[in-house]
Amino acid sequence: MNSLVKLVPGVYHDSVSLMRVSQALSAMPGVEVAVIAMATPLNLDLARELGFDPPAAASSGSELLVAVRARDVTAATDELDRLLGELSSRSPAEAADFPPRTTRSAVRAGAANLVLVSVPGEHAFAEALDAVEAGLPVMIFSDNVPVEQEVLLKRLAEERGGLVMGPDCGTAVIGGAGLGFANVLRPGPVGVVAASGTGAQHVTSLLDLAGVGVSHVLGVGSRDLSAQVGGLSAIRALRWLDDDPGTELIVLISKPPAPEVARAVQEVVDKLRTPVVSALLGTSGGDLTAAAESALGRLGLEPPAWPSWSRPIARGSVRGLYSGGTLCTEASLITPGGFVDYGDDVFTRGRAHPMIDPTLRLEALAKVEPGEVALMDVVLGHGADPDPALRLAPAIGAAAGRGVQVVIALIGTEGDPQGLRRQAATLYEAGAAVFTSNAHAARHAAGSAT
Repeated sequence: MNSLVKLVPGVYHDSVSLMRVSQALSAMPGVEVAVIAMATPLNLDLARELGFDPPAAASSGSELLVAVRARDVTAATDELDRLLGELSSRSPAEAADFPPRTTRSAVRAGAANLVLVSVPGEHAFAEALDAVEAGLPVMIFSDNVPVEQEVLLKRLAEERGGLVMGPDCGTAVIGGAGLGFANVLRPGPVGVVAASGTGAQHVTSLLDLAGVGVSHVLGVGSRDLSAQVGGLSAIRALRWLDDDPGTELIVLISKPPAPEVARAVQEVVDKLRTPVVSALLGTSGGDLTAAAESALGRLGLEPPAWPSWSRPIARGSVRGLYSGGTLCTEASLITPGGFVDYGDDVFTRGRAHPMIDPTLRLEALAKVEPGEVALMDVVLGHGADPDPALRLAPAIGAAAGRGVQVVIALIGTEGDPQGLRRQAATLYEAGAAVFTSNAHAARHAAGSAT
């Protein structure tokens, strides 16, 4: 095998696009491994772990890292040039009608009614500020944004009559249009305010499985109910949904909030005309499945038997390998064990989210000891891995062969492009126990009744 590793200045593409380029190169005959990514410290370390020796010169993180090991490096780099060319190419018509280069110019140019910001965290503030100053709601998908900037944006939005969803807002659904990671949901009467992307996806997916749809899902960012931020966007979003004629019930979702913020938000909830079901983890001992069932009850419906593909399990220490932060928190509150949220900022700086790129979790699964239980989430929907079971199934089979028990919380709907039941069948056949309720999966992993 021959190796090539270099840094290419002046080239930038988003992490999702580069991950797909890496996967395409890795699938070529004769290619052992290919890492095409921005040259962040994390990606440089990944290249070193794979046996490459990146240039010693300091990287600003703005160069493109190319690391390829193959029988024919020239053929691999020729294909790389072609793939990168496809990312950069524009037709003459596209070049003549080139889109605005800044948020400010985009707002001035058209009739936008919402701004989505998805840039590296250190650059998100300026783009979001343009939207807030224009009085538009903004969804900040970016993470790694300083909390001081978040507070400033949200206070300014309150003054201008806008709403800041995020930073680290992974999921929103506005009038049926999904933004970020979004499941295919039927329209309906339930509005959601969520300081949690995967928490919102889980509750709305359960509602969809029960035949109930949503009006809007307003993500507010994972830190919104912290003491530093004070629930600024959650309070604003609750009032927006209270004024929405299509919303008959509101579900409020969050990781464990700061106690004083939970009290302040509850004071607002008590004054709303629209009934609210609260799913604030850690405050009442409830879980997200119980919240979905409570919402169904408020609508006069009986909860269904949540689909599952179960297997007997022997008690063993639980290792939680999660991609969703709230799902990880919920599981850790239900069962003791060692839990890691691979969607945390420390793991996503300079690389794709684990809902897109499972590499880190596959590596962690390979290190789970025989007799232990690996508890994982798999989240479907637009924006996520188009076929997560394809890469997970061989790793699950290998783990089962070593005596590792695997339990999966499968989050999604029947309408998701990956196919909920097809994914469940593949994961089950590989050796995993599969549940559509994360709480049920966690209790099963602990050897408890679900």
